[in-house]
Amino acid sequence: MKTLIILIFSFVMALPVSAQEDKKPEEKKMLPVVMIEKAAPRAVSEILELTGSVAPTRIARIASPGEGPIQNCSIREGDSVRRGQKLLHIGRNTSAHALLSASKAALKEQEEELRRTEQLVKSGAIPGSQSDTARSKYESAKAQVAKAKESADDYSVTAPWDGIVSKVSVRDGDYVAPRTPLVEIFDPASMVIRFAVPEAKSADIRENMPVKTQLDAYPGKTFEGKISRAYPELDAKMRTRTVEAVLNETPLMISGMFARIKVILKNIPNAISVPADALIVSPKGDRIVVVVENGKAKRRVVTTGIEDSGRVQIVKGVAPGDQVIISGGEKLKEDTEIQVMGAEK
Repeated sequence: MKTLIILIFSFVMALPVSAQEDKKPEEKKMLPVVMIEKAAPRAVSEILELTGSVAPTRIARIASPGEGPIQNCSIREGDSVRRGQKLLHIGRNTSAHALLSASKAALKEQEEELRRTEQLVKSGAIPGSQSDTARSKYESAKAQVAKAKESADDYSVTAPWDGIVSKVSVRDGDYVAPRTPLVEIFDPASMVIRFAVPEAKSADIRENMPVKTQLDAYPGKTFEGKISRAYPELDAKMRTRTVEAVLNETPLMISGMFARIKVILKNIPNAISVPADALIVSPKGDRIVVVVENGKAKRRVVTTGIEDSGRVQIVKGVAPGDQVIISGGEKLKEDTEIQVMGAEK
């Protein structure tokens, strides 16, 4: 009997404390913790990022009008020139000047003959038709002088307008043939940002579209501008459309400067958008966001639009005020109870 009592006492002492005492209340279940963002209207833009360079649109490539040696070439790259300024001279123009002198002498003779004939016609000594003949010869001689003068002037190469010399292809003593390239000048006021748009976006480009440009020569600065010209055809080899933009604020620009361009194709001031990381792509290809409704996760198939700076426009599926899960919602099943980070438990 004593042995039985000892065994019973030992069994009771070996039982867990929880079995000896009343059970404690069941602890609350731990819920998944998520971060949310309340959907609200904000501006989004569709932006096309490209690269280009600075280039002048007004360029004069002056070629030799005649044959001969180069003389008096006093210009160099970087020189500013004025309209009508002599850039260089081509020798061997002796014959041209001789022809001009002869033409001027012939013109003087015809001028005197016309004057004498008109006096005789006026006095009635000769018929009036002879005056017309004399005037015709005078006009012909006048035309010959103009032609000879033009030929003589061709040997002096002048600037067609104000500009800056960008290239000089000859030096004094060089012998050139007609149409040989001599000098190239450009108008610094005609500088634009020129870039190429891929074929896929070529039809979206319009004149006056806003652009933002960064030049490597001016680090940290962004210049506002607009598209000034879109070429009417694609480059046959590159399948791109050439586009030019002008800046509202024009810094000192040098031809060939590297430019980074952002073309704003579309701007929506009151769009609903979510962070790109909040989107889930289903095996079927549907785009899904997870929202919080009454403390539970709800999966919604959405229609997306513009992507801008890490955010995606939601065209359909999310309304202003909806609580969109932006972190922690990837593995949540429908109607899973959740805990919002920062909210009271």
